[in-house]
Amino acid sequence: MIVVGESSGDSHAAKLVAAITSLSPEIDFEFFGATGRKMRDAGVETIVEADQFGIIGVPEVAKALPMFWRVFKLLRDCAVAKRPDVVVLVDFPEFNLKLAKALKRNGLKVVYYISPQLWAWRKYRARAIAKYVDVLLTILPFEKDWYADQGINNVEYIGNPLAGEVRSTLSKEEFCKKHSLDPQKPIVALLAGSRRKEVARILPVLIETASEMAVKEPSLQFVNAVASSRETGEVETIVAELKKQGIRIPANFVSVRDETYETLNAADVAAVTSGTA
Repeated sequence: MIVVGESSGDSHAAKLVAAITSLSPEIDFEFFGATGRKMRDAGVETIVEADQFGIIGVPEVAKALPMFWRVFKLLRDCAVAKRPDVVVLVDFPEFNLKLAKALKRNGLKVVYYISPQLWAWRKYRARAIAKYVDVLLTILPFEKDWYADQGINNVEYIGNPLAGEVRSTLSKEEFCKKHSLDPQKPIVALLAGSRRKEVARILPVLIETASEMAVKEPSLQFVNAVASSRETGEVETIVAELKKQGIRIPANFVSVRDETYETLNAADVAAVTSGTA
């Protein structure tokens, strides 16, 4: 069983599924859980679509609590019924640490993939890791020692999966030709996030900023990198609303979907949200 809660976790989990099956081709694996698009493409059975989890902000969380509670019970009950050999919880600590507690109490083995950043905040959550997680897989080299200092030793450092993933499939020149950009002029990448509310809140600010920058320097080119979990229609709605408000969209403004690495490879500078990006 694999449970993810957002786009980055979906990507990591899909690659984990591919790695497990390729390492042991003689085994007939069954994968199921909370899935994103990439996990579904990798053949993971969907109990819950994780795409619906993409919220930020206290009001949104409060409204979504009934949904999260339904999802929590569904995943817990499914795990208890199916009795998987192991449950892999990927990041998403607000939800997954609570699920770890419930699953461990039901006698299931729990692996937590990508440690919460407890060394930065909410250190008290280390107690939950110690009690309810059989193995914690960390992606930053100092985390294993940090946990050891807290008396927690069921931790393995496995390296950051992004180190092998972040590479562009197009050169800057190829990317510019594809999207009618001038490789000789500066390119600014805009990364507003992968969650619906992130995009709704952050992208308008980025575009307004781009508008002011374009007035001062008309040669600037802006590329809005739309996450694979979002649709370009969401961007079009935001752009249309900004136009109604009198915001001038830069002449050199394009949106591309599922080409984040290519966008960053071509860009001279990037405005980026917090998180995996």
